[in-house]
Amino acid sequence: MMRSLFILLAASTGALAAPALADEPSRGERQLAEILEGRVAGEPVRCLHESQRHAVQIVDRTAIVFRDGDTLWVNRPGGARMLSSGDLPVFHQYGTRICRLDRVELRDRLGGVPGPVVILDEFVPYARAGGDDNEEE
Repeated sequence: MMRSLFILLAASTGALAAPALADEPSRGERQLAEILEGRVAGEPVRCLHESQRHAVQIVDRTAIVFRDGDTLWVNRPGGARMLSSGDLPVFHQYGTRICRLDRVELRDRLGGVPGPVVILDEFVPYARAGGDDNEEE
């Protein structure tokens, strides 16, 4: 009986702790929040021109961030849980723009071994609060 009581107590404690853990942001979400600190989201767009992606940063299991001057464009692709900052993104696009539903193949930076593929979603611009932004579609 004591064992049953212990198991019941442990299970109920775990059940109470689980929602608290689920509410905690992941490491990737915390990192993205740091990157976007002091910025305000704009209206999402379907595509980015090549000139709007000077630097690309992968946030583990969360998003791909593109830098265009002072504007950051955030894309949370389908399959984001497969994103790793250690991977090199290879964009499969048509023309000079990358767009929603384009594929991004993730490759190992050291060996170039092909890895998972994620599908881009809309691009959300983040500009500094009170500053100009470089929104274009």
